[in-house]
Amino acid sequence: MEDNLKTYEEKSASVEPAPDTADEKASILVVDDERDLLALISKILTSSGFSVLSASNGIDALEKVKEASPDLVLLDYMMPGMNGLDVLKEIKKLRSDTAVIIITGRGSETTAADSIKMGAVGYIPKPFNRESLLGAVRRALSERKERLEAEDREIVKISRMVGKQRIGDVITSKGYASPAEIENVLGAAKNIDKRVGQVLLEAGVISEEQLARSLAFQHGVKFINLFNFHIEPRFFETISYELMDRYQFVPYEEEGGRLIIAVSDPTNIIMVDELELLLGRPLGICVATKAAIAEALKRSEGSQRVLKEVTEEFKLHLVKETDEGEETLSMDRLGEEISPIIKLVDTIIFSALQKRASDIHIESDEMHVIVKYRIDGVLYRAMDPIDARFQTNIISRIKIMSELDIAERRIPQDGRFKIKLKDKKIDFRVSIMPSIFGEDVVIRILDKESITADLHELRLDRLGYSENDLKRFRKAVLEPYGMVLVTGPTGSGKTTTLYAAISEINTTEDKMITIEDPVEYQLPGVVQIPVNEKKGLTFARGLRSILRHDPDKILVGEIRDPETAQIAVAAALTGHLVFTTVHANNAFDVIGRFTNMGVEPYNFVSSLNCILAQRLVRMICQSCKRPVKLSREVIADSGLDYDDVVKKGIVFYEGRGCAECNGTGYKGRKAITEFLDLSDRIKEMMLERRPVSELRKAALEEGMSTLRQSALQKALAGETTLREINRVTFVE
Repeated sequence: MEDNLKTYEEKSASVEPAPDTADEKASILVVDDERDLLALISKILTSSGFSVLSASNGIDALEKVKEASPDLVLLDYMMPGMNGLDVLKEIKKLRSDTAVIIITGRGSETTAADSIKMGAVGYIPKPFNRESLLGAVRRALSERKERLEAEDREIVKISRMVGKQRIGDVITSKGYASPAEIENVLGAAKNIDKRVGQVLLEAGVISEEQLARSLAFQHGVKFINLFNFHIEPRFFETISYELMDRYQFVPYEEEGGRLIIAVSDPTNIIMVDELELLLGRPLGICVATKAAIAEALKRSEGSQRVLKEVTEEFKLHLVKETDEGEETLSMDRLGEEISPIIKLVDTIIFSALQKRASDIHIESDEMHVIVKYRIDGVLYRAMDPIDARFQTNIISRIKIMSELDIAERRIPQDGRFKIKLKDKKIDFRVSIMPSIFGEDVVIRILDKESITADLHELRLDRLGYSENDLKRFRKAVLEPYGMVLVTGPTGSGKTTTLYAAISEINTTEDKMITIEDPVEYQLPGVVQIPVNEKKGLTFARGLRSILRHDPDKILVGEIRDPETAQIAVAAALTGHLVFTTVHANNAFDVIGRFTNMGVEPYNFVSSLNCILAQRLVRMICQSCKRPVKLSREVIADSGLDYDDVVKKGIVFYEGRGCAECNGTGYKGRKAITEFLDLSDRIKEMMLERRPVSELRKAALEEGMSTLRQSALQKALAGETTLREINRVTFVE
């Protein structure tokens, strides 16, 4: 691998960058499980002006094809799990117009022939240089462009004979399905009063995008991909969001005095006529998938606009009067404001769900109520401040929803409530705390159904671990007994990591029991017990009871006290596999925590399989990701050598900020890890109570990667920014 990489670098260095071309706006997805090669290919393409995405396996690649619709995919043939041809086959189902080039070290002509037969446009053998790579890429993009232009010319030609070509003929001519497949499906569904395209879609013969493309072709109009499309704010001045939602259309652009709208069904002429009358202007249509239109409307500023209107309604009352002293709450007073208060609170919650917030913070100062959302671990202002006069009513509304005492304002209260939104139930945990200006609220959003659905697909390789740490952690969780410890501060993803580990090893052969505070997400096939300290069910008491139920694997949500620590260690020593968490800053601080809780070092060391410390760093938004030139000071403050960075040609990225990421430049988070493997040498040093500095030095010699090193790898790979890793980790 290193020799091959050296060959690539030498050959790449020997060739000058190709001149800029018209293809530079094209997006390219690079898929390779060899991280160094992946980074090198991405660097070559980025330096040539292309927009580059990357994936290290077939599953991630298909997700990115589905989400980002790249123009070209460079696909490694030999990968674990799905090989290149498997991925190629699925790409063609998802995005038939995406060009694919297979890259492989296997010089087999059969492999080349198979890939071309299955729809690849080219084949690049390893090793290759910059010139051959860019030549193949530009050739594939040029051919794709010519093909699409030919389709557009065909659309213009076919538009003169709209409706004369049957949808089944269009589908077969485009290669989406064979005549035999269509006949079989229609034969089975001949008594169903549905359109041909819809029947084929429901039978799984064609995809929604293929149907939309076929309808567009049949009616001589354009098909558009609405991925990351945002409705221009000016359209909201003349078209209500409610109208777009009711008729399920998206205003796309203005052309020659006409408004072009995206619809999923170009045959619905009555709807277009109605809209022309309602809007008072001529319309043109283009076609998009029904799901893409719904998603574009969801992403639009509609919900934010509604929120703004609601808060403006409250701000109108700001100047007239000021309240001095303590306000007395009565049901009459609450009743006067109940409609707008309910509307405000409901809109705050709805907007938080739309923006992927994990928490809602409602804080008070002398003059205002301030609402913030925590998104990807960072707080953002949700709206303009609200007049402080409404603070008591807002808090009272939340207390009523949470079944708390609305008259009690002097002590903290905790509660929960549940809402139903479009047939989905979402839980909310509420914590109310008195402050000098009234009461502050934090609402934790627990979208159980969404997360539980994700858990079916949740695996450790999706959490962002380095390949080395992932391999060693998987080995630890597959041990028959012992303790797997995950450590980190609140909100560092410890629970998600343990759920992912359990999901990977969950079989019907083993009994798995968890005790958590609270049970946040439901795991199928696992017995889950919630801690209830008011009723006397503590972690220690619950853990004792669990051991009487003959479990094979146990998850203890958190070790907080000496009693729980002693029982958990004893369980690990007596043949159980124990997963648990403890709050500590890094893997080595855990040792001191257990020692301070009175656990004998010998027992603790004997029970441990591994310690995993982790944090979460925000990922750069793929919709607005761009290369940036950082100053010498920024690079130096990050612990890097500026001259070395320039010499190696390292490119850093940041997000510009767009509607998709709420202007932050970040979207989503991944884990950075520090994995301490308990080798015999480390165990002996722990038993000898050697200083942490010596333990750390020994672990680094054995190949341990620190949190900072893990974070830096992600920054160098273009996944996150130096600013973000400096926020989360210390410079070493």
